Order: sequence, then C-alpha cells, then structure tokens
Amino acid sequence: MKIENLKLKIIADSGQLGAGSHVLSTSRYLLPATCYLLFLLVLTSCSSPQGKKYRDVNFTAQCNPLFENQLYPSLILALNHTATQTSSQSDTQSVRLYPLTLQVTAPTNDAVLRVDIDSTALNYVTIFQEILPKKGETYTFHPSVKWKYDRLRNLHQPLAIDLTLTCYINDEETAIKNIHLTARSVNECPLSFKSTQVVDTRWLFAAFVNEDHSAIPDILSDILAQGIITRLQGYQTGKAKDVTEQVFAVWYYALDRGIAYSSISCTSNPSTNTNVQHIRFFDQVLTTRQANCIDACVFFASILRKIGLRPVIVVEPCHAYLGYYTDAKRKNLQLLETTITAWVNFPKLQQSLQEDGTLPEEQFQTLTRYLTKKQIQDYRDGKMTFEQVKIAVARSLFDKASEYNRETYDANRALFADPNTISYQILDIEKLRQIVQPI
Repeated sequence: MKIENLKLKIIADSGQLGAGSHVLSTSRYLLPATCYLLFLLVLTSCSSPQGKKYRDVNFTAQCNPLFENQLYPSLILALNHTATQTSSQSDTQSVRLYPLTLQVTAPTNDAVLRVDIDSTALNYVTIFQEILPKKGETYTFHPSVKWKYDRLRNLHQPLAIDLTLTCYINDEETAIKNIHLTARSVNECPLSFKSTQVVDTRWLFAAFVNEDHSAIPDILSDILAQGIITRLQGYQTGKAKDVTEQVFAVWYYALDRGIAYSSISCTSNPSTNTNVQHIRFFDQVLTTRQANCIDACVFFASILRKIGLRPVIVVEPCHAYLGYYTDAKRKNLQLLETTITAWVNFPKLQQSLQEDGTLPEEQFQTLTRYLTKKQIQDYRDGKMTFEQVKIAVARSLFDKASEYNRETYDANRALFADPNTISYQILDIEKLRQIVQPI
C-alpha cells in the first residue's frame, strides 16, 4: 500500500473509539502523520538489539573478587596517589587490590573501548577509554574511578551503592552492567584477604598514621610546656639518649591526657575471607582518650614522625606495639608497649587532690608500686609535688613499656626477618610512605 493512501485515526477526547470518535483522512493531516510513522519505524530499528553492529564483545564488570562486593575507603584513600589508569595481564598485588575489573573482547582491530561509570553518593561520573588492538582478543582492565574523597574520608557507617557501567565500542552502546557494593566505614582496615592464597594488607596500618594532622603543632607546644625537654630535634644531636627523652616526653603527654585502653576492633563486615579491624584515627584517640594496641601505635607514631623520628609498628599474631630507631642509620631499635599508658589515670587522680595539693593516701597507694622507697618517703615528707610524682611514675612505666616485649621480639627475630611470614612484621612508616599515604 502506498503511503498516500494511508489513513490516520485520531482518538477523540473520550480516549476511546466508539460513539463520538472521528476518522480523519483529509490530505492536510496525511503528511505529519506519515512523517511521525516513519520516525517511529526508524527509531525502533535503531534501538533494536538486532541493529547493533558490535554484539559479541562479552563485556563483563565486577567488583574485585577478593573484596566480596565490599568497598574499602581506607584502601582507596591510602593508595589513591599510586593508582594507574589501567593495567592488563598483570598479577601484582597493587593490581589485585583494584576495586573494579572489566573484561571485553575486541570485535575489530584497534576498536575504541569507552566505559562510562555513572555517579553515586561516593563517586563522580567517570569515563574510561582504551584501544583494543587485536580482534578476538579478550582484555582485562582495572579502571580508576573518580571517587569523592571527602565523602570516603567521612564515611563512618556502611553505605550501599549501585554502580552502573555502560560499554561503548567505537561510540556504539553495546552493554550495560550494574554492580551492587557496600562501602565500609573508613575506620575498617582490612588486614588480609583470602583467596587461593592469603593477600596480606597489614601495611595499611601506615595509612592511619597521620603526621600531617592539624592538631599536632599544638600538641608539640604542649609537650614542650611540660618542661621535660626544651627542644624537639629528632636525630640532630646524634645521641640515643636525646631521642629516648623526646619519646618519653610524648609518652608523658599521653599519660597526662589519660589515654586509656579500650578495644573496639569488631565490625559488622559479613565477609568470611577478609580479616578486618576497626582502627581509630589520630583525632579520635585524642578526643575520646581511648585506644587499643594499634590505635595507640598510630597515635604515637604520628607525633614521632612529625618531630623527625622514625617509628615502626611491630606486628605479631593478635598484637601490635611501637618501635622507634634511636639513630638516623636505623641500627638500634627500641620498643614501646603503648597500652601501658592505661595502667594509671593522671586526670582522675588530679581530680582527687586535696586542698593542700596532695593525694589522699588511698589514691597515693595506687602509685607506690611505680615509685622507689625514697620517692615514696620524699612525697610523704612534702619533698615531692604531685607533678613530680607524676613524672616519676611516668618514667617507671616508660621503662616497663620499653622492656615489655623485648623477650618475645628477640625470640622471634628470625620470623621478623622472613619475608614469607606475614604474622610477624616490622612496618617502617617512612619506607611505606612511598606507597601508603595518610588517610
């Protein structure tokens, strides 16, 4: 049938054919109706899957299988400056920790692949583009997503997001994939992932050390005001005792603020193949005055890094403690069990002072185990102030903390030196800064 003989039926206001309906066949309505019909036919043809030129590209998009559809802001933030745009046919650990993996088969030689990733609450629109050189070859990519880093840094509750990825070949849309993810709290630190082998990520502890924190300059002023040291000079004097005295000044600051032991390592993470721990950030330790072993290591290491010292985090099964080099050449490593700060609570004792500035005998008795007989007698004779007692107690605790892990450390030196033993590690923060940045 020729187009000019077609008739267009227009439904009346009633919305149905029947009484009151009209059939219009005059020529004045024929041209617009014909054009509209042709437009629909062309549109239907263009949008039909059968009309696509590139159908066999086998496009897949998935979350890294190691992560089990969990997204870790701590990993993304720590490694964001080292991430490359893409990597194919590689099995290095850095590539294995990419959040997303794409696969596509080239339908032609030198095909242009473009993948558009829609925006979500945690990322901006991201456009990934690559050339697929050889027809029939399957290529694997790990696209770098444009994350909203400020949102990731402030994410303290799990958040569900859906990523939509659209694949184009030579500007023709070929496939759309959706990935459902749960973004974890930024405080969650994955320690290891288990697949065919264990992928260790305890080095991520270094990301929670933050020598750039804005509160540290004021803390350093408070440390100098304590009167224990007059300068924060790192390794400038070349004397180990000067380094140790600077560390003790930081130790006393922590005791004087009443930083107590508190373990909150558990998370709601459902993964069965990922070992995860909740870690408090520097400012959270400072504000809450609570820390477990790794939290306290992070807190101390942040301050030591700022004053030019080289701290390490010593990792053993189910425990971590601080280490620091007393020389710039890193030959002499001293240890410090940071959880011992919880053995006394100076702020609470301060509140118990009597009008004459002395402690009631009951409270003083809790400190006598850390004092010499002479110090105890001097205090009772009025020859020592409460502030002097605090410093004496702090030094006693510092000595105990310095020796607390020495025996086990020495017994396990061979394990610490073995690169294949991940349960025993010495994490040098300065070395790790080449890869891991503060969150």
